[in-house]
Amino acid sequence: MDRLIPLHLQEIIFSSSTPGLSRAISKLYHEGKLIKIAPKIFTPDLTEDPAKIIRRNAFKIIGHLYPGIQLSHRSALEFKPTSSENLFLTYTFERKVKLPGLTLNIMKGKPMIEGDYPFTASLNVSGQERAILENLQESRKTGPDSKTLPLPELEEKLEKIVQIRGEDGLNELRDKARQIAGELNMQKEFIRLDKIIGALLNTKSTGVLSSPVAIARAFGNPYDSSRVSLFEKLFIQLQQQVFAYFPDANVSPKAFRNFAFYEAYFSNFIEGTKFKLEDAQRIIETGEPMLSRDEDSHDILGTYHLVSSREEMQITPSTPEELIRILKYRHQMMLAARPSKSPGQFKTQNNHAGDTEFVGHELVRGTLHAGFDFYRALQHPFAKAAYMMFFVSEVHPFADGNGRMARIMMNAELVKTGQTKIIIPTVFREDYIGALRLFTRQKNTDTYIRMLIRAQLFSDTLAGEDKEHIHDTLVRSNAFREGSEYVLKIVEPLKT
Repeated sequence: MDRLIPLHLQEIIFSSSTPGLSRAISKLYHEGKLIKIAPKIFTPDLTEDPAKIIRRNAFKIIGHLYPGIQLSHRSALEFKPTSSENLFLTYTFERKVKLPGLTLNIMKGKPMIEGDYPFTASLNVSGQERAILENLQESRKTGPDSKTLPLPELEEKLEKIVQIRGEDGLNELRDKARQIAGELNMQKEFIRLDKIIGALLNTKSTGVLSSPVAIARAFGNPYDSSRVSLFEKLFIQLQQQVFAYFPDANVSPKAFRNFAFYEAYFSNFIEGTKFKLEDAQRIIETGEPMLSRDEDSHDILGTYHLVSSREEMQITPSTPEELIRILKYRHQMMLAARPSKSPGQFKTQNNHAGDTEFVGHELVRGTLHAGFDFYRALQHPFAKAAYMMFFVSEVHPFADGNGRMARIMMNAELVKTGQTKIIIPTVFREDYIGALRLFTRQKNTDTYIRMLIRAQLFSDTLAGEDKEHIHDTLVRSNAFREGSEYVLKIVEPLKT
């Protein structure tokens, strides 16, 4: 209890043996200003569900009732009650304590050892190595009533350690676990841990593994499981929705190239490679870069050469390895003039945009494999295009050029099925980036899908063999505008 805070302002109040404090609590209780929500626990909150108050103050309550108790087993890894409202603890005796909204499963065991650490003034936590050994104990119960995590979840936590700390980090954990196993009488649990780590590092049989993520690691194809969960969420949303068809009106070679010019122009502009429209047009028409901007000019040319080829843009993958081959080939073509960007090679260092970390470089290939099945199962051209765009963008497989590559891969899905390709104009840049960011950080699929639907509606207005006619539509749509005061308009093309 915080002596500096008046009793009536504290959310929970513990009974006290101090005479003055005990009388004050008793007086408030009999005046109806406090209610008892559990043995020796009061609250001045007369309206909220006691279970919610208990859960919100769980660690404070536990430390007060059982000074020096230890959060252990799955609770030392999860730091929250299970879905069945169970917490698991280690203390000097064994007991089950039921509180409103919370069950304390107290097991008799060894007190704090080296590697364990204090969580509050009166509550300790099993260190990582000890907690993992505790979670390898046998449990008679299953699911949220079990003191141990399901084995696949534990394997995934170990696999995450390899991702973040590398093989040396996992070996270090094993060495520390070996040191404390005897002290805790958990030699049997350490033998299980040793086999799992050996399998993850491919030095022992993989037959002991049960998690798909861990098995993929053991077979040399590790992937980012959190990203694959995002891909699954997008797949479900795309599979459940009905999308319109937009047959491409740019069927002639000239019309296809006209659209491709603006596609390449805007795709580069959105990534910061900005040219005056007439300069970009001159570069593409002559095939000659601007002397003062050689690499930027080649970016425009490389993108245009890909998106203006109907033959190239009709190629889509049927296997994960085909996807990898197509990505590398197109990246090589697009950034051929930038050797410092490793054209055609996956990244060798992790990359990020702002505070968004993309898939780790060692997980790129495995994540492309793991997410491919969702792409393959989609049928509608727009659904496949929307999935592919986010898939490539979120993996971010290259050191540079990922946004352009994601949009090229998206539009290839549409070209193959004769649908209108999608352009993201300058004025729509913040909507586009914001929708991607919202999906990555908050798992909001709706905004992302609506954004692409609007972009295709706009793109469907850009058709014809007269480039000036298309340019007029773009101007009236605000396509070239920059600034939050402008919005993308969808206008009817002028009749010719």
